[in-house]
Amino acid sequence: MDLATVIGIVLAFGLVISGIMSGSSLMTFVDVPSMLIVIGGTIGATLVNYPLPHMLGVIRVIKQTFQTKSQPPTQIITMFMEFANRARREGILALEPLLKDIKDEFLRKGLQLTVDGLEPQTIQEILQTEVSHLEDRHETGANMLATMGSLAPALGMIGTVIGLVQMLQTMSDPSSIGPAMAVALITTFYGAVLANLLLNPMSGKLKLRSKEEILVREMIMEGVLSISKGENPRIIEEKLNSYLAPRERRKSD
Repeated sequence: MDLATVIGIVLAFGLVISGIMSGSSLMTFVDVPSMLIVIGGTIGATLVNYPLPHMLGVIRVIKQTFQTKSQPPTQIITMFMEFANRARREGILALEPLLKDIKDEFLRKGLQLTVDGLEPQTIQEILQTEVSHLEDRHETGANMLATMGSLAPALGMIGTVIGLVQMLQTMSDPSSIGPAMAVALITTFYGAVLANLLLNPMSGKLKLRSKEEILVREMIMEGVLSISKGENPRIIEEKLNSYLAPRERRKSD
């Protein structure tokens, strides 16, 4: 569980709700037609922009912002040092019994290709293709939320225009102008809240998650290729350390 996402959402909505309740009732900002325009319109416009399978997977995409799956890079270095030392002492085939205990599919696949005796260049091509497609999938998910984040305020403005038109039709009754104007502005409020407190921040979190996971994949690929070439464990350690910030590098040492 990513506590930063949970704390951020609770803090943002909590402060907004507190600000509302300090000056008026919370029910003043509840308007079902405005919700339908903003939420329904955003989903509909996104369906025009993306295929249906992508939209059906939006819940899974949002779920990823609450999860942390990437393995710490320092653990990867430690693990590859064990693999490299064992391969140097006993040969590449000594890594085969370890494959069944490796949970990371990408790492297990890379080591299996190495044990099978494929050339380093072939292994690199296979793993690089998988990394590229993983990056494309992550980018699609983040861009989809960013698109929804850009559409929500626009739908809010559309709802406001609708409310203003309806308000102008009742100008003969001055007492109805104030409440009608309030309802019209609530639609813009919904669009701004949905975009700036949820969709756009989640898109940013997914982009960061993608960078972290791609870094881990690139480290794994570098370690697998180094082992397949029979390089010295100390050289492998230095190569993998180069992926880390100096502060993290000292921890690895």
